Amino acid sequence: MAAAWAVLAVLLVAAQATSAVPVVAPAFLWAPKNYGFRSDDAKEVVHYQTVSPKGLTKSVLEEGGWSNLMCSKEDAQKNVDVAIVFLGSKLQSSDISKDKQVDPALVDTLKLSFTSSEFSMAFPYVSTSDDEKLENSLLSGFAENCNSAFERNRVTYTDTCTVTGQDLKKHHSIDSIHDLVTSRMGNNPSGQTDLVVFCSGGFEDLDPAKSEGELLSELVAMLKKSGAKYTILYASEPSGSLENPSSLPLGRYLAEKTNTTKPGRGKCDGECLVKSTLLEGTFVGIVLLIILISGLMCMMGIDTPSRFEAPQES
Repeated sequence: MAAAWAVLAVLLVAAQATSAVPVVAPAFLWAPKNYGFRSDDAKEVVHYQTVSPKGLTKSVLEEGGWSNLMCSKEDAQKNVDVAIVFLGSKLQSSDISKDKQVDPALVDTLKLSFTSSEFSMAFPYVSTSDDEKLENSLLSGFAENCNSAFERNRVTYTDTCTVTGQDLKKHHSIDSIHDLVTSRMGNNPSGQTDLVVFCSGGFEDLDPAKSEGELLSELVAMLKKSGAKYTILYASEPSGSLENPSSLPLGRYLAEKTNTTKPGRGKCDGECLVKSTLLEGTFVGIVLLIILISGLMCMMGIDTPSRFEAPQES
C-alpha cells in the first residue's frame, strides 16, 4: 500500500503545480463592421494561450488588422476614423464566469460587443506586470512592430494616463473625444486613423464619479451615435488582490445563450466533448493504476513456503 500512497502524493503535487498560473486579465478587440481587417470570418475568435502585453500588441496588429491603422504605409487602406484603446483596472480573467460581478455594466457591455460585432477577438489570458504600465507597454509594442512607422502625433490620451516621455495631447471629457471624432469624419484627406488611449478612471475631474462599465458604455454609445467607423481594444490591468483564472474559457462563457445570442450556444460542442472525455479517461486511468499497484503489493506480501515436504509413503 505504500506505493499506492506514493502515487497519490505525486498526483497531488502535480495538481498543485498545474494550478500555479500567472496573474492574468482579459482583453477584447471588436469593430461593428469588418472594415477589411481580415478576409476570413473573424467573429468571436478566441485565443486561449496566455500572452504578454507585447504578444497582445503583435496579435492585434497582425491578426486584428491594426497594422493598417497604426503603421504608416503608402498602400494601406485606412477605413476607420478612430481606434480606441480602453484600459481598465477592475476586470480579472476569473471575473467573467462569476455569477456576481463587481461591475455588471462592464461585463454586459463587453459581452454584447463581443457577440454582436461583425469583427471580434478575445484574449482571455493576458499576463500583467508591475514593471511597466500597460499603456506604455502597448504603445511601445505598436512602435516596435511598426518598425518606426508608428505615428505618435496621431495619439491622444485621457488625462488619467501616465504615458512617459511623450508630448501628450489629453482629453478632459467625453465631449472632447466626441469633438475629435466628428472633426475627422469626412474631413480627413490623408485617411489616417486617430488613436485614443482611454485610461483607467476616465477623467481626473469626473463628477460624479462613474464606474468602468458606465464609462465604456457611454463611449460606445457616443461612437455609435456619431456614425463614425471605429474599433475598440479593451485591456485590463487589475490592481489589488488577484485570483487565479477560472477554468471556464471566457469565449465559451461569452457565447452562452442570452437574449442577444443564437440559441443552443450553451451546449457542449466538439472541443468541450473532447476535453471532458480526456478528463474522464484520466481519472479512470489513475484509479486503475492505483488498483494495479495495490494488487501487486498485496501479491508480493503473500508469505508462501519456498519448498514443500515430500508426501510420506504409507
